Amino acid sequence: MDIYTIIFLALAVFIFLRLRSVLGQRTGNERPPFDRTARNALQGAPDKNVVTMPGKVIDQAPLAPTAEPAPPSDRWKGLTEPGTALAQGLDAIVDKDSTFDPRHFISGARGAYEMIVLAFANGDRRALRDLLSSEVYDSFDAAIKEREKNEQKTETRFVSIDKAELVGAELRDRTAQLTIRFVSQMISVTRDKAGNIVDGNADKVADITDIWTFARDTTSRDPNWKLVGTGSAN
Repeated sequence: MDIYTIIFLALAVFIFLRLRSVLGQRTGNERPPFDRTARNALQGAPDKNVVTMPGKVIDQAPLAPTAEPAPPSDRWKGLTEPGTALAQGLDAIVDKDSTFDPRHFISGARGAYEMIVLAFANGDRRALRDLLSSEVYDSFDAAIKEREKNEQKTETRFVSIDKAELVGAELRDRTAQLTIRFVSQMISVTRDKAGNIVDGNADKVADITDIWTFARDTTSRDPNWKLVGTGSAN
């Protein structure tokens, strides 16, 4: 064996030992490869196979189990002052349903408000049925039928929702009711079959204030709230 062969063998052994120390070796206790689907779920990545239904807009997200209860004076900070009728109503609801979170509710209510207004304008009964109580649905359906009878179409576009403010909370037996004042800007116009405007203005932004009440059975496994009453300050 010549000197060059010995040198090459020595280099090969040296490189092998270096690679082994850097890469390590299997011991049988390694964790399996992290599944990409599981990783996406943990990171909040959307699942393309899951479709959010209209009835899921205002759901009841549970509070974090490790969350410390807020002092009574700070419980509804930013929503109302202690001792008000609104605070008392919120206290009654959360005493009946410990998962209740009014801030989460308000966030969902904003989305439901826009969805309901647009579904009504488009005559989308399927979306409305999932979001409204039977009494409110019947009222909306009657207005849609009247438009259809007169061969009219309504076009509505939101410019902004400037405020969604909780103004009322009440517990009636096991039913929680929350009232929200929505302040928004929108453009709405109704046209006849010839395209002529019969109501509204296609070029004018209208300031709208709606006062809507949502309700939910606190003993039900269904986490969703439904619109049970509508009013307007305009």
